[in-house]
Amino acid sequence: MAQLTCGDSVPVRSTMVLVPKKSQQRLDRFLRPGRWVRDFVDDLALASPARLAIGSFVAVVILFAILLMLPASMRDPGSVSDSEHIANAVFVAVSAVCVTGLTPVVTENYWSDFGVSVITAGIQVGGLGILTLASVLGMAVSRRLGVRQRLIAQQATSALNLGQVGTLLKTVVITIFTAEAILAVLLFPRFLIRGASLGDAAWYSIFYSISSFNNAGFTIHPGGGAYFASDPWILSMLMLGVFVGALGFPVVLMIAMQWNRPKKWDLHTKLTLTTTSLVLAVGLLLLLIFESGNPATLGDKSAGHTFVEILFMAVMPRSGGFSTMEIADMSQSSHLLMDIMMFIGGGSSSTAGGIKVTTVAVLVLAALAEARGLQDVHVFGRRLTSSTIKLSISILLTGATIVFIGTLLLLQISAEPLDRVLFEVISAFGTVGLSSGVSATAPVPGLYLLSVIMLIGRLGTITLAAALSMQDTVRLYRYPEERPVVG
Repeated sequence: MAQLTCGDSVPVRSTMVLVPKKSQQRLDRFLRPGRWVRDFVDDLALASPARLAIGSFVAVVILFAILLMLPASMRDPGSVSDSEHIANAVFVAVSAVCVTGLTPVVTENYWSDFGVSVITAGIQVGGLGILTLASVLGMAVSRRLGVRQRLIAQQATSALNLGQVGTLLKTVVITIFTAEAILAVLLFPRFLIRGASLGDAAWYSIFYSISSFNNAGFTIHPGGGAYFASDPWILSMLMLGVFVGALGFPVVLMIAMQWNRPKKWDLHTKLTLTTTSLVLAVGLLLLLIFESGNPATLGDKSAGHTFVEILFMAVMPRSGGFSTMEIADMSQSSHLLMDIMMFIGGGSSSTAGGIKVTTVAVLVLAALAEARGLQDVHVFGRRLTSSTIKLSISILLTGATIVFIGTLLLLQISAEPLDRVLFEVISAFGTVGLSSGVSATAPVPGLYLLSVIMLIGRLGTITLAAALSMQDTVRLYRYPEERPVVG
């Protein structure tokens, strides 16, 4: 056998180096910019899409809270203590991102132009919805929508076909900005007529189009919505934005695609429109009865003016939050009625909160079917599944429990009466923004409590329950059936 000595040269044959699969994956993440971000999100989404959504949502709230804590966000830095300012910043950040509208301070007096811009950005992000936003960012990073991102987006938009989610997300984003642009264009000339400069009119139009369509209810004029109480055009535009935004993206898209063929609308669209119309009509009629003779609100105003304001106040409890009158001046009957309307909220997959109108519709239909002795629940030629009815019951009980616990705790923290506290808690849970004045007088612990209630209300009881559940439990056996005496 020949021996090699120092200086001898031998031909070297190229060989293939085998890289372990995990190492190759790590290498690919660094070789492809942005790939590791998508994989990181995929790994989190694999464990629990709902937890990823909640974590992302809380992260966005923290970001906006930090921005509002900056001295540049205040109009008069040092006017309040640091602890109070931190509580105000956290509360308003949650209120903006949750598109609620509750605030412990007067927006135009407390926050600087930069602070108001941060609030506006928070409203826009919250309106898009953290689930939809996360999916859109995933598309931007990977240039395509993965299966896990599609599942997240499907939960956010209630898409029926998983393969259509990518297109649906783009449509949702386009729809939002198009609707806001139309509202801004319609509002712009009116602000010019009212005496605003060109720049101010443009800014007011953009702000109120974002605030109304996203059901936020924030205002930047003295007196809030009451500043426009004598302007039917602006009130009409705010109502239109709130109403359309609270219908929900699935309903808006269905109407846009099948506007001339109502018979082809799906069951969700029909239930949402029918229940929304009924709630709005009942609310309008009862508020007109309760407030038309109230000298503190509408007793001294003309019939036409009274009708416009009552219609405005009937639309706002769906989750709008604008108000042309002091809630504290309204009658106790109106308070109770608005409590119910705020708890119901708007449509599913919308910028509105509450337990949603479809949930109430399913519960009412199930109760009517039970009263008539029917085993199945039918509506519009369709049969509702038992799982839908059980889910609706769960949502109702969870929402009622949250409101009960929140009211109990806030009663202990504040010195306000039950009526005002209950109204504020339901407004926070329903992400409505109408206030009885408790947010402005609540101590710091009360502000943090209301912030938590707003977060829970915006994230939704279903998403929260899914995030807390590690996995579904399937029993391989069933107990014998027996019916206890109820009622």
